Amino acid sequence: MSPRPIRRFSEMLGLLSRGRFEEKCDEHLTHAIETLEALPGEKGAATLTVTITLNFESGRLDVKPAVKSKLPEDKGFSGTPFWTYEGGLSVQHPSQIDMFGPRAAEPRDRDTA
Repeated sequence: MSPRPIRRFSEMLGLLSRGRFEEKCDEHLTHAIETLEALPGEKGAATLTVTITLNFESGRLDVKPAVKSKLPEDKGFSGTPFWTYEGGLSVQHPSQIDMFGPRAAEPRDRDTA
């Protein structure tokens, strides 16, 4: 009995590296989804790239797979606007200080300890 030829791409994917490549693709997909769901702005994009390299020599075809992810970058913290006031920082715009007087920053519990 002769072996059955594989003609479907999806069937070949499951056989690459004895199924480990498909598992690695699943891991990349899961990580991308988790990263996107955790974005603070609830908006972003991720790219998963699967590369299949085929090398043929004397009737033998070597199939080498690769997967990589491009995830949104962590933008860190957003900027906080401060203005300078009498040699220090103020959270109030200088033109508004005259209206109410300077607003003192309240120390947090961790700042007083």
